[in-house]
Amino acid sequence: MSRKHTDRMTEKERRKLRKKRGRKRAFILISELIILSVLCVVAYGIFKLDMLDTRTLDKEKLEVYKDTGEYTNIALFGLDSREGELDGGVQSDTIMIASINNQTNDVKIISVFRDTLLQQSNGSYEKANSAYTMGGPQEAISMLNRNLDLDIQSYVSVNFNALVDVIDELGGIEVNLTAEEAFYTNGYAAETSKVVGQEMKDIKEEAGIQLLDGVHAVSYARIRYTEGNDFKRTERQRIVLEKVAEKAKKANLFTLNKIVDKVFPQISTNLTLPNMLGFAANAAKYNIVETSGFPYSVTTSEEVADHEGSYVVPINMADNVKRLHAALFGDELYEPSSKVWEVHSDIISLTGITEDTLEMQTSFGGEAANEESQ
Repeated sequence: MSRKHTDRMTEKERRKLRKKRGRKRAFILISELIILSVLCVVAYGIFKLDMLDTRTLDKEKLEVYKDTGEYTNIALFGLDSREGELDGGVQSDTIMIASINNQTNDVKIISVFRDTLLQQSNGSYEKANSAYTMGGPQEAISMLNRNLDLDIQSYVSVNFNALVDVIDELGGIEVNLTAEEAFYTNGYAAETSKVVGQEMKDIKEEAGIQLLDGVHAVSYARIRYTEGNDFKRTERQRIVLEKVAEKAKKANLFTLNKIVDKVFPQISTNLTLPNMLGFAANAAKYNIVETSGFPYSVTTSEEVADHEGSYVVPINMADNVKRLHAALFGDELYEPSSKVWEVHSDIISLTGITEDTLEMQTSFGGEAANEESQ
């Protein structure tokens, strides 16, 4: 608008024009502040992400079977890493699949028993946890996709130290223990405390709910010498994961920031910054609605052809995979791939274990069972 035209305006029109210009400047200022805030968040995210041991995996070698649609599936590996190794050369003591329903934010956690006899990339059959030793996360993910008809492309690997630090920063977790579990938790904690460089004070060796610090919580999750052996151990691992998730959802930003600073350097992942920000934005909405162990029908055997040691053997591998897809994705009519049927036949040939074999108990009721036993 020209100066001459402005001079002919009434005072009322001038005030209206100034108000309009003020609103425009305010809008521009607010827009600039929003953009600046977003850039700051992204910059902060990049800075934090730089603390992670990030890896790029060759997607062509992950043996993704087929897209599971609205579900995001992530492999979680807990490593017995005494020297901080994260990318191979160590066994994955914990193998889990976290399946997120992107429509409902429901999360299901499946533990894959680490001693399960499964096909490796060279066609041989070894324990599931050997894949990470031989080829790091890429081989471990492809092992899961190959044997279970999955589409996992992302992973997170952590060692003992990281989980101890997370639980300590959250103020510990309350777990309902049996007297036997309390006894073995102290026994394992003696070693765990040395590995992570912390002092240890024994918990009470009695049944009941106890507040476990990081050392004792991790030790509880490592116990194998009670009824249920490794099957029960994976159940304890899922209990610890659920307890940590519950407390993390209620933690303040200061605590979460401390956890990030301590733990990120101890994590290996191929998740990107957009992935991280997306998960962070929905963290409070996620709910763990189901946990279980895989295979569902199993036995153990020390008589595997050309193998030594004890193995967890799936009874009817194809049916186990059917049940997995029904549990994770609600696909009750799922038909396994030719690869799964190949694995199915090979396992029978190597072990002699058929559909008629009596299966072992792999679920023990978690904390509910502890409450009933008291």
